[in-house]
Amino acid sequence: MKEALDRLRPRLMEIFTYLHANAEISWHEVETTNYIFDLLTREGFSPVRFKNITGLYVDVGNGEPKVGLRTDIDALWQEVDGEFRANHSCGHDGHMTMAIGALLLLKELAPSFNGTIRVIFQPAEEKGTGALAVLKEGIIDDLDFLFGVHVRPVHELEDGTYCAALYHGASRLLEGEIIGEDAHAARPHLGVNAIEVGATIIEDLRTIHTDPMVPVSIKMTKFQAGGDAGNIIPGNASFTIDIRAQKNDVMDALAQGVKRVIDSAKLLYKVQIELRTVANVVAAEVDLTAQNIMEQAIVQAVGLSKLRKPVRTPGGEDFHHYAVQRPHLKSTMLGLGCGLTPGLHHPKMKFKQARLVTGVEILTRAVLLALASGKTKEGSA
Repeated sequence: MKEALDRLRPRLMEIFTYLHANAEISWHEVETTNYIFDLLTREGFSPVRFKNITGLYVDVGNGEPKVGLRTDIDALWQEVDGEFRANHSCGHDGHMTMAIGALLLLKELAPSFNGTIRVIFQPAEEKGTGALAVLKEGIIDDLDFLFGVHVRPVHELEDGTYCAALYHGASRLLEGEIIGEDAHAARPHLGVNAIEVGATIIEDLRTIHTDPMVPVSIKMTKFQAGGDAGNIIPGNASFTIDIRAQKNDVMDALAQGVKRVIDSAKLLYKVQIELRTVANVVAAEVDLTAQNIMEQAIVQAVGLSKLRKPVRTPGGEDFHHYAVQRPHLKSTMLGLGCGLTPGLHHPKMKFKQARLVTGVEILTRAVLLALASGKTKEGSA
């Protein structure tokens, strides 16, 4: 396998370079989809575009068991060197490279196996809605295993080390509107100051208490009110609240707390406030069988000394919707220590691209081990 990877290395770097330079934001991954589709078609695969969304999937082999490998394909929209543009600062260019690399490695090795390997190229992870859309495509329902991968910053995994599970937290993004009427600055009694309403909401968010043993974060991250004139009291405002919790039940409790805060502000100020959820990512539900398989794959590829304990991180990842929505699914994510600095979502994030080749080997070993595991279980039943 390592000799085959050495032959593929220049091609993988070429693929990464293209994907990095041609980033596309969530739900607009049209050319990314076309590039992957055309590349895989030329390599002799039969990729299938999703019916209702961007992205695609490809099957290798046939029959049972069915093992999935999922990668995200979208980029963030952010300012880079003074210019706003699509930017792969979350490592999805690397994730795609590893998924494509696993397919090319399987083609190179031509292993004999019973079952199906399904590689899924999912859109809109950064919006937290891509996995839910893929679930509606119906291609997850018949899978037995599903593996993912994410590059990790150096403060979570040192360069050249790997973990078999990522315990992401739950995250929820709420957008709200305070709807009132403007008033003259000299006559505050004739209106309601939307800024004061927002300040009350901010203060009351601090009164929401949950299990102190579970890490949480709740804060207002955006507030916009008023125009150019400073002698007008703004009656309208828009705001965003970001909520994070390490467990799904605690996230539900936080959401209920936010609702109480908003309802209280509405009564106190006699104002209308509309609140809606624009993103909702669940906390990780890792399957121990899948985690054990990934550990075996890591040890086979790089040795026991490079294996690290699962990482618990407050960041969110919509990959975990798959396991929560389909409880039969055995899933986990590989954590790839690749010297990533200064951090995920930083506009100048960088990592050691050579580690992607190791990621290809680990993921390929994992899907093959899962197929063998499923076959053994089926044979013993």
